[in-house]
Amino acid sequence: MLKDFEPRLYQETILNTCSIKNTLVVLPTGMGKTAVAMMLAAQRLSLYPNSKILFLAPTKPLCDQHYTTFLKHLHVPPEKMAVFTGEIPPDERAAQWNQLQFIFSTPQGLENDVLGSKITLKNVSLIVFDEAHRAVGEYAYGWLAKQYVKTANFPRVLALTASPGSELEKITEVCTNLFIEGVEIRTEDDPDVAGYVQPITMQWLKVKLPPEFLDIKKQLDTCVKSKLNDIKQLGLIQTTDYVTKKDILGLTAGLQKQMAAGDRTFEVLRGISLAAEVMKVHHALELVETQGIGSLQKYFEKIAGEAQLGKSKAVKNLAIDIHFKSAAIKTRTLYEKKIEHPKLAEATRIVSEELAKTPLAKIILFTQYRDTGVLLTNELKKLPGVVPALFVGQTKKGTTGLSQKKQKEMIDQFRDGLYNVLIATSVAEEGLDIPCVDLVMFYEPIPSAIRHIQRRGRTGRQDKGRVIILVAQGTRDEAYSFSAKKKEQTMKTVLTSIRNVIPEQPTLTAYAPSDNKIRMFADFREKGSGVLKLLVDKGVELKLDMLASADYVLSARVGVEFKTTGDFVDSLIDGRLLAQLKEIKRNFERPLIVVEGTHDMYTIRNIHPNALRGMLATIAVSYGIPILQTKDPEDTASLLLSIAKREQEEGPREFSYHADKKPMTLREQQEYLISCLPNVGPQLAKALLNHFGTISVILNATEKQLRGVNGVGEKIAKGIREVVEQRYQN
Repeated sequence: MLKDFEPRLYQETILNTCSIKNTLVVLPTGMGKTAVAMMLAAQRLSLYPNSKILFLAPTKPLCDQHYTTFLKHLHVPPEKMAVFTGEIPPDERAAQWNQLQFIFSTPQGLENDVLGSKITLKNVSLIVFDEAHRAVGEYAYGWLAKQYVKTANFPRVLALTASPGSELEKITEVCTNLFIEGVEIRTEDDPDVAGYVQPITMQWLKVKLPPEFLDIKKQLDTCVKSKLNDIKQLGLIQTTDYVTKKDILGLTAGLQKQMAAGDRTFEVLRGISLAAEVMKVHHALELVETQGIGSLQKYFEKIAGEAQLGKSKAVKNLAIDIHFKSAAIKTRTLYEKKIEHPKLAEATRIVSEELAKTPLAKIILFTQYRDTGVLLTNELKKLPGVVPALFVGQTKKGTTGLSQKKQKEMIDQFRDGLYNVLIATSVAEEGLDIPCVDLVMFYEPIPSAIRHIQRRGRTGRQDKGRVIILVAQGTRDEAYSFSAKKKEQTMKTVLTSIRNVIPEQPTLTAYAPSDNKIRMFADFREKGSGVLKLLVDKGVELKLDMLASADYVLSARVGVEFKTTGDFVDSLIDGRLLAQLKEIKRNFERPLIVVEGTHDMYTIRNIHPNALRGMLATIAVSYGIPILQTKDPEDTASLLLSIAKREQEEGPREFSYHADKKPMTLREQQEYLISCLPNVGPQLAKALLNHFGTISVILNATEKQLRGVNGVGEKIAKGIREVVEQRYQN
């Protein structure tokens, strides 16, 4: 099945383990992790010819890259392979799924498809998780792995990474989340790999901050010290020495937890505000130490603008702080004189000399900040023989950005030599195959061992490589540089022992599917709540759609409006909730409100308790709608499941997400019937009826006529015609 490919001995050795166990493969960058996946895919298809191979990667450019590699080396018709991303409509992905054998997908879109039961992983014989170190916390990899192991007829998991992390707990979490049973690790020092590893020369180049920069830094350091003294006076910290950003984040989390529990004393509120000020000053310090005057000036302007708008007390207090103001004034003076960080001159000098010496060289220059990337690009454009390109993630508010299509195009152009310098943010760190990069430069060190290795791995793939890291003396650059080195050493130690700490995986029988599934409909806008995943984990057959009213439909008569505590209070104040309740009351015989959270709703907003009690009384008595409270997503999911079980055991199991309670008037019945058409809903139903007059005229209207109604586009018109014209199939 493979073509134009000769496996290396260590790849075949690794394959032996992967073929019998769910395996985490840790290989240095450029050592052929994708080749192992390709070999295992071929093997799995030989065992299960009618199965599918699913390859997951964090970004579309990575998916495209793996798709191209598989297409090149596997005897598989191109029409059997496809890349799935969020740009493809869900219904189109679902239709393609059944026709394909190889699917390369980002995890988020696929997660939604599985969540909404649009596709099933039942016939997937291999799932590959690229950049597997991401499988921690709430990242989609863990949930997808669980659904896969639960539903697949013949599951096999392959996880790939060059840098799993330096903490044993994190690596163990990755193994647990991806159901790993074996680990195959190779480092540059292993004898079967060493012959293929290209040497990489590392150089840490130190620069000195000018006195003007040190003066700004001194003002900001004094500002931080004064804020920490104020926090100490409140009794919230014991000392002002060696208080890190991590310490401040921990303090903030603890204070916010106290506030959520109803503690709104002066000490708590003032402490939260002061901690926010400290974090903002820390950011300014990072900019002056590691980035430059342009970025810092932009940040000071942002703080000043937010203070004028009165966005928060922390910002207003910071804007009038004497030390912060002094730093801002000194920054503006340097900005007007066009004085920049000494790293800028060093970076441009190195690039110029490198390309003068080797005109066909390729250079990647990494930076943390887009603003710095723009500055570097503009400066490098001035140099003869330098053709730079700025490679960043997708557009964010007020910033430069690239679509994923443009990212892929730019990588191809850099590979082909159209550009010779790629100025890149973190989006270029993971996995991209850019051969023959002669030099990788870090504009600043980063404390993460994973990201350090990922950046460094962009060079030394086919020939020896070089890495230069710019370090500002006496700043956090030095601490970050030391941290990255130490973490990488720790990671190597951990990797040698990880083979013996693979967590015991739960037996697959624990995930045996139920023959009597509970069914629910949920509004697709609830995807971010966490409740949906828990419902699917509990065996619920979930369907996602745009619901006209209610967030969850549990039976023919029960619709649920779901709110967090904060949103519940906000929606009471602004009147949204009463409008929503009127709609849900009209459509469901047994409407419910579920409020999730442990916050005391009487302390969330500055309103009189009697006003809130009056609104609650109106809902319970005048509307007759019960209000049920839950602690967290787990509690919410369990409550919804309990109600749905009771309803579906006692009543009909088949029901529609459109309310089954019949409208009272002829007008309401007409609106209800038209609102059931695809993507129509109540408001558009009224517009259609007002335009055409009767239901029969609407159902007989052509696509062109339907598009004549305000709000009806090509997609909705086509959907209506399909429902009306397509033959019913039982």
